[in-house]
Amino acid sequence: MTPSTFPPLLSALAMSSVLLLAGCASQGVPVVSTASSSTATELPAPPRNEDFPKRENAVRPQGTFPRLEALRAMRTGMGKDQVRNLLGSPHFSEGAFGVREWNYIFHFRTGAGPEYVTCQYMARFNQNAQTSGLYWNDADCAMLVVPPEVKAVAVVAAPAPTHRVILDTDRLFAPGGGSPADLLPSGRAKLEDLAIEIKRNFGRMRHVAVKGHTDRLGARTHKASLSQQRADTVRGLLVEQGIDGRLVRATGMQDSEPLVQCAKATGTQALTGCLRPNRRMEIEVAGEP
Repeated sequence: MTPSTFPPLLSALAMSSVLLLAGCASQGVPVVSTASSSTATELPAPPRNEDFPKRENAVRPQGTFPRLEALRAMRTGMGKDQVRNLLGSPHFSEGAFGVREWNYIFHFRTGAGPEYVTCQYMARFNQNAQTSGLYWNDADCAMLVVPPEVKAVAVVAAPAPTHRVILDTDRLFAPGGGSPADLLPSGRAKLEDLAIEIKRNFGRMRHVAVKGHTDRLGARTHKASLSQQRADTVRGLLVEQGIDGRLVRATGMQDSEPLVQCAKATGTQALTGCLRPNRRMEIEVAGEP
C-alpha cells in the first residue's frame, strides 16, 4: 500500500463503519433539545383505567421495583432507547413494529417490612417514536414517586391536634360493596357532611389519611382489594367535595389493626356481629385552624 492510496482506503473504511453503526442504531430516534416542548403539544387524551392492560396478560407478570430517580427523570420527547435505559423493557407484549405504547408493572415499598403496593405505568409514543404521554393507573402512584410538596409553615404556639373520625362501613356501603355505586345514600350524606366539617375546622390542612379496615373473615386477597377500594371511594368523595386531592392518601389496611378479637363468639352470625367494630373507615386530618 502506497501513501497515495492510504487516505482513500481509510475514508472508505470510515464510511463503512458509519453505515454499520447507523444500522445498529436504527431502533433509536435522535432527541433534540426542543423534543420535549414539541411533543407536549401532542399530548393524547389520558388513558382510562380500562385502557391499562390486565396484569395477568403481562409477559413479565412479576414486575419490578423501579429506581425512583429513573422515574423522576422521565419526560415527554424521549426516545425508546432512553426509556429502556431508565425503566427496562416493557412488561407486556406490545408488538413488533410501530409500537405506540409501553406498559410496566412497578412495586413500591410502603415502609418497614416486606409490604409493598403495586402500580401500573404507561408510556405512549408519537409517530416519531418519542414519548408523548406518561401515565399512572392510580393518582396515588404518582405521589409515591413525587410526594406532594411540603411547604414550611410558621410555628404556632398551640397547633391543632390530629382530627380522627371512625365510621362504620356497614353504614356507609352496601354489604360486600366498596365502589361509589355501593355507597348508601345515608353513607354518602355522612361523608359529605364530614367534608364540610373538615373544611370548616382546618384553614390549612397538612394531610388527610383515609384508611379502610376489614374484619378477619374472608380471603386475604379479597380483604386487600375491598379495603383499598373502600378507601379509594371515600377519598374520591372527599376530593369531589373540595378537599385538595394532593393532600389525601387512601390506604387499604385489611384486618391488620383490629379493635376487637371476639375469641369467645360462637356461630357465624354472632362472630360477624362481634367483629363489626373492625369493619370501619378511619379519616385522620392534620393541620391548623
